[in-house]
Amino acid sequence: MAASDLFTRKEQDFLKTLLDEGVEFMVVGLAAAALQGVPAVTQDIDLWFAHRGDEKMIGALRKAGVSYIPPSEHNPPLLVGEAADLFDVVAHMHGLGSFEEERAHAKIVKIGRMNLPVLSLERIIASKEATGRPKDLAILPVLRDALRVID
Repeated sequence: MAASDLFTRKEQDFLKTLLDEGVEFMVVGLAAAALQGVPAVTQDIDLWFAHRGDEKMIGALRKAGVSYIPPSEHNPPLLVGEAADLFDVVAHMHGLGSFEEERAHAKIVKIGRMNLPVLSLERIIASKEATGRPKDLAILPVLRDALRVID
């Protein structure tokens, strides 16, 4: 399956708007792994932003018809709008450095004419190990096998 097949036209337009408006973000989690060729399934696409809620991000989201709901005491940050139904906002990546440190080593996946930044497979593995949740630990053998094949 081509990377472009993972996203609808509306979702691709949403991501392209973020890129065109200069919003610093990357795809993380299993979606990032799948975009790098890992045979994994996920129900959402996790986005990690350098500056959640800043003017540039809010402006780009507005342009895409999406709203940002900041985190509250009991709720994570959210994106609301038809183009963003598939996307979740990541507030923290366990076991990793800062956004800037991780972004410097991000992989670029070409989707149509878009160059989409994604967290590297090595760093996805590090985060899953650090999180230690059963569902994260269960996928580690697949991620490690894929890394051996991809490298």
